[in-house]
Amino acid sequence: MSITILGIESSCDDTSSSVIRDGVMLSNVIASQAVHEAYGGVVPELASRAHQQNIIPVVSEAIKRAGIDKSELDAIAFTRGPGLLGSLLVGTSFAKGFAASLGIPMIEVNHLQAHVLAHFIKESPDDNHAPSFPFLCLLVSGGNSQIIKVNAYNDMEVIGQTIDDAAGEAFDKCAKVMGLGYPGGPVVNRLANEGNPKAFSFSKPHIPGYDYSFSGLKTSFLYTLRDALKDDPDFIEKNKRDLCASLQATVIDILMTKLRKAAKDLGIREVAVAGGVSANSGLRDAFLDHAKRFGWKVHIPKFSFTTDNAAMVAITGYYKYQDKEFCPMSAAPFSRVQI
Repeated sequence: MSITILGIESSCDDTSSSVIRDGVMLSNVIASQAVHEAYGGVVPELASRAHQQNIIPVVSEAIKRAGIDKSELDAIAFTRGPGLLGSLLVGTSFAKGFAASLGIPMIEVNHLQAHVLAHFIKESPDDNHAPSFPFLCLLVSGGNSQIIKVNAYNDMEVIGQTIDDAAGEAFDKCAKVMGLGYPGGPVVNRLANEGNPKAFSFSKPHIPGYDYSFSGLKTSFLYTLRDALKDDPDFIEKNKRDLCASLQATVIDILMTKLRKAAKDLGIREVAVAGGVSANSGLRDAFLDHAKRFGWKVHIPKFSFTTDNAAMVAITGYYKYQDKEFCPMSAAPFSRVQI
């Protein structure tokens, strides 16, 4: 018997809904919020208001594109956390009301776990690109930088994580200092492709184990700009491509050094990347390079599955449905949580 799951994602500033049947994606609709660009970052209050406006038309469109009737849904999967509490409240409240009206169960989804399981989304019944267990997953986004050992759909262990800032946050904040706008990560990536990655040298942390740190890199980057601007007020404009290329190369080197160590120590050659920063072309190239150099079997998500989306929530819900992991109507969202 088929299992049809509706996923709802509202953890930050994207309202998304997706329908997955037996692991195959039938639809994935995302409504983004451009209002935050003027503020240089996501404004929580504005985000939650936009979710309230978007969620009904987005869910309706997802069901329509899937070519099904809402009566065919077996469960509603929703992001319970982590994320912005106001945004999560909108998605959670809608999921409760919709599930109650249809008389079907709700499934809570951990946003971070969903990013990892995005690799299991099928776009056709014969799609078999998913990683084999166990595998390592580098989860990199604006709020997280983690190395996760994935033993099964429901068995994930964080073996390394940032002790301060995340890689995506480092990109965004350094871009902001250079006046490149928000979000800064994609702009840094674009300019880096035109620059020299060896033009500047920035600080790299010496953290034991598999943990990360990016605060020292940001400070080093800031001091480089501060000192150079004293002699040349146009330093950033003249060197922004090389600055971006050097910054990107440093971040990627930090990420890959720890991931390489973890893969070697654990004897795992099945390696995946997930999260918003996995859209970075330099990081993708580094994964392909490591596949050749170290015999890794790498798994790089489609660009549409790198950012926050409901398909990753729905596929997580699909596996939890099979284990009958339902949640009560009293479930409340949470802003912080580990996998």
